[in-house]
Amino acid sequence: MNTEWEMDLDRKQTFFKCTKWQFEDTLDPINCPFHYFCDSHYAGDYNQITDVLVFFFVTVSYLTSLIVVLKKVISRRRKRRREDGDNDNDEDDDDDKAKRYLLPSGPISFPLIILILAKGQRINTLFPISIFGPAILQLVQLSLLIFENNIEKEASNVFFEASTISGIIHASLYLDAVILPYYTGFDALVTSTFSGVCKSCICRKERLIVGGKIVAYRGWSSTTFLVVGVLCLRIICKLCREEAKKKKVLVIKNAVQGLAWIVLIRDCVYLTFNSPVEEPILFRVFVFGSLLLLICVYVITQACCLVSWRQSKKTSDT
Repeated sequence: MNTEWEMDLDRKQTFFKCTKWQFEDTLDPINCPFHYFCDSHYAGDYNQITDVLVFFFVTVSYLTSLIVVLKKVISRRRKRRREDGDNDNDEDDDDDKAKRYLLPSGPISFPLIILILAKGQRINTLFPISIFGPAILQLVQLSLLIFENNIEKEASNVFFEASTISGIIHASLYLDAVILPYYTGFDALVTSTFSGVCKSCICRKERLIVGGKIVAYRGWSSTTFLVVGVLCLRIICKLCREEAKKKKVLVIKNAVQGLAWIVLIRDCVYLTFNSPVEEPILFRVFVFGSLLLLICVYVITQACCLVSWRQSKKTSDT
């Protein structure tokens, strides 16, 4: 890629924000078998204050998730040291409020995240959604896998889970609408030569596909599909009346949830090392490393709870 063109920020923005690449016939089928140009107009970036607000909102959502996970461990230890009482119920109530309102998958934060991803094409200055949008979606997916809602009413529980399913599907599709033009433009910028006919005119040896071939990550992927599957199985578990059927569904749900964890970790590791090279590497590693930290904290806490449960079971048997 020509360094002179690489430094042209306007041209880079044209490539990264292009939503329609037009193919046209070429007069040089040997050296330029596929000739493309951008046939869309970008409305421009939002003010930098929008990026700052989005950054602080996402940071607060992440810290809330981390604090609630740690608080969960502390409360479990306290419960093992003393008998059930009113104080424990108060802690559970506070914990439920944090889950329902402050977490990324909660009824307040989640709609705001969907709005951020829907408008993410123009959030492109200090905290570009085209770069950090995948981390936001993964934070929501993590929150959905870690925290289950404890709504007792069956109808309310089903409605909440169904709206969450709709929300995660919309969020993934909105994210794809932001990152696919970015990945396509990055592929076009890196693997093409400029024909010089126009600002965005390029020559290629192969066809330009949506999303390009450099970055394979997509918002609507097996990860989102598995998370949606977990939410659907939670609804089925809630609606099951027979204990035998409920146990079977629970086993399936745990298996699907395990697969969701595996592919989510895979996505985090992949994006840490395979995002477009023009992104700030240290900041990228910090963002996706923070997600991996949250995963590690949760896995360690679950392992500690399992070990302590086995120990308490042995002592009770003896």
